Amino acid sequence: MKSFRASNHEKSGDGFWIAGFNSAGRRTRAGSGCRLAPINRGNLCVTEGAIEKAAGERMSVNVPKMRAYVNAWTSQSVEVRFTYLGPTSNEKALGSGEMRRQFGLKLRAQDPCNLVYAMWRIDPESELVVSVKRNPDAHTSAECGNHGYENIKPRKASPVPRLKTGESHNLRAEMKKEGLKIFVDSQEVWDGDVGADAAALQGPVGIRSDNVRLEFDLKAGQYEGVHPNFLKACQTGAAASD
Repeated sequence: MKSFRASNHEKSGDGFWIAGFNSAGRRTRAGSGCRLAPINRGNLCVTEGAIEKAAGERMSVNVPKMRAYVNAWTSQSVEVRFTYLGPTSNEKALGSGEMRRQFGLKLRAQDPCNLVYAMWRIDPESELVVSVKRNPDAHTSAECGNHGYENIKPRKASPVPRLKTGESHNLRAEMKKEGLKIFVDSQEVWDGDVGADAAALQGPVGIRSDNVRLEFDLKAGQYEGVHPNFLKACQTGAAASD
């Protein structure tokens, strides 16, 4: 993922990156509040793996490793409604060497080395884990690898259900400044602070999966305020993938 370090005029509010331009190509104001808008396949930059179209407006993942971010202006509120279809036929270990099945959301994804994760771990243990990956002097995967991770302890948390093949659930994250809340099926399961360094990151929301197959649809909050009238080009490949 290309670095999304922003200039000062890009840093207003708690959103980054959709909604659009008017017919003259000028900036437009997105709606305020927490209203979520659908994200289609065309608004996703897949930096590693593949996301395919599924029935209706849904998308699917069938590869061991998928990384993507929303290449549109949104707030730091993102929700995925997904159906878990089981493990992939081939599985790959994480950079640490650990074998894990998981799926989750990315927030403030400035680049592959600096972002926030909210991951639903499926195997070997079922749990919701929030972590910050922070490497201030690194901005490509080659520079940071799997370094810089810190799991964040919540103020309060509740267990998540163990996923079974064929089950459907909603996973939603809402980040305001340092505060982060995670919801599963509209029930809060994680509440805490990710710290000032993580809150200062400037980047879009996204999704990540490791060794799981699923179908999903994705929504994100509309950007609050005025944003510049451009989007950065989608970049793929090892250097751009977290």
